[in-house]
Amino acid sequence: MKLHALSALTLTLPLLVVTSAQAADPAQVRQLLVTGACQACDLSGADLSVAHLIGADLRDANLQNANLTDANLEGADLSGANLTDANLTRAFLTNAVLDGAQADNANLTEATLHYTNVAGASFENVNLSGAQVLGTPISVGGN
Repeated sequence: MKLHALSALTLTLPLLVVTSAQAADPAQVRQLLVTGACQACDLSGADLSVAHLIGADLRDANLQNANLTDANLEGADLSGANLTDANLTRAFLTNAVLDGAQADNANLTEATLHYTNVAGASFENVNLSGAQVLGTPISVGGN
């Protein structure tokens, strides 16, 4: 009996640790979707695909590993946000502010970045395949 309980705990403990480490706060996800504002929220791992977040206040939010596929972030303020490993495939970031954001390893495949403020942002190892970049100073292959 003890062996069975121990093996069950051994198998489920890693799942609990992984789930809690990457789980967005559901109340904060709801707050963002209802009010369009969630400054310094924990949205890590959140599924925000196809979300309508025009002008959203996401300053200093943790969006690490978040799914923002097809999200509309036009005019959103993501200053200081953590977008590390976020999926922004086909996201619309026109006139968005990513000043000081951390977007390393982000997937920006086919994203639209027109006149996006990226001053002081980090974009190490991002995927920009098929992205439309206009008036946004992101360079490939340099500092």
